[in-house]
Amino acid sequence: MGIVTTNIATTDISLLRLLQLSSVGLPVGGFAFSQGMEYAIDQGWVKNKAEVSDWIGLQLQQSVARIDLPVLQRCMVAAKHNDAERLFELNDLVLACRETKELRLNDTAMGEALFRLMGSLHIETPFKRLDQMSFVTLFAIAASHWNLKADLASLGFAWSWLENQIAAATKLVPLGQTQAQELLGELQTDIRQAIAMSLTIEEDRIGAGLPAIAIASAQHETQYSRLFRS
Repeated sequence: MGIVTTNIATTDISLLRLLQLSSVGLPVGGFAFSQGMEYAIDQGWVKNKAEVSDWIGLQLQQSVARIDLPVLQRCMVAAKHNDAERLFELNDLVLACRETKELRLNDTAMGEALFRLMGSLHIETPFKRLDQMSFVTLFAIAASHWNLKADLASLGFAWSWLENQIAAATKLVPLGQTQAQELLGELQTDIRQAIAMSLTIEEDRIGAGLPAIAIASAQHETQYSRLFRS
C-alpha cells in the first residue's frame, strides 16, 4: 500500500482553533484514560521508555489510524452538510469498535465532557443522550464548526491522543519529564503516517484487532469492579 502524503496548511485563526481543540488543557479528562496501559505496566508488559514507545506507536498506527481518524474525517463531511442521520451512523460505528466496556466508557466520558463544553461555546450537535456520544464524533463537529480542514483536524486529534497517552505513561511507568519529551519527539513523526493511512481506509474496513490491548483493558475494568464490590 502506498503512503498518501498530506499537505497541511494553516491560517492564524485555524491554527488557534486547532490548538484550542487539541490542547491538553481541554477539560475532557483525556489524560486520565490509559486505554489498557495501566494493566500492561502492572503486569510488566511495559517497563521502560522503549516499551512505552512500542505500545503507543502500535496503537497509533493500528487503532487510531484505522478507527478514529477515518471516522473523524467522515463525521466532518456529515457535519458540514448537517447530516444528522449520517453522524448517528458514524457515532454508532466508532463506539462499536471499542472492544471493552472500559474503552467505550472512556470514549463516551470524554464525549460527555466535550458536549458540555461545546454548549458553552455555542456549538450545536444533534445528540441528546450523553452516554451515547463518542469523543471522536463531537471533536469532528467542533472542527467542522470552526471550518478546520479534515487533515488539520486529524493532526490535532492524533497529537492530543499521543500527548495524553504519554502523560499517562509518565505517571504510571514512571518516566522522567525528559524521557516523556523524547517520546513526544520520536512518536510525533508517526502522526503524518497515521493520517496518510487513515485516508486509504475504506468504510467497510474501519476497525482494528489489538487483542493484547483489549485483554489489558478487560482485565483492568475487572480489577476495578472487584475493588468497588469489596
